Amino acid sequence: MLSKKSKYALKAMMVLAKEYGQGPVLISDLAQREAIPRKFLELILLELKNQGLLQSKKGKGGGYFLGRDPQLISVGHIVRVLDGPIAPLPCVSKMAYMRCRECRDERTCGIRIVMKEVRDATAKIMDSTSLADMLKQVEAVVNGKESLSFAI
Repeated sequence: MLSKKSKYALKAMMVLAKEYGQGPVLISDLAQREAIPRKFLELILLELKNQGLLQSKKGKGGGYFLGRDPQLISVGHIVRVLDGPIAPLPCVSKMAYMRCRECRDERTCGIRIVMKEVRDATAKIMDSTSLADMLKQVEAVVNGKESLSFAI
């Protein structure tokens, strides 16, 4: 499950992607626009800045802005910066692999096999979806050209 921290980060990054090239955005404006607690948002933005995804400008006309083009920032990168590995279990993680203590044979573990597929599918979607792609998807929904659908 996506943490509140990552969800708020994605919301803020979407605003910054929409405002890309128009100058910095104040934390207070971001917090108000997206209904994110300001102090929590400050910590999130600082972490994203420390990882090179954001830049900031101090003083009058200051605030935060994307460190690179929205097309070059993936959802997967943002989530990994804040939440760590995307894998649902440590035994299928590429970044933080750890064998399950109770597992007798990883190679034939049905849970591991399925969770690896979940990790691969999730990572593929998140890593191939940029902030710019998310903006296009939202715009398509707003313009009635596409609707959200969920497979059950």
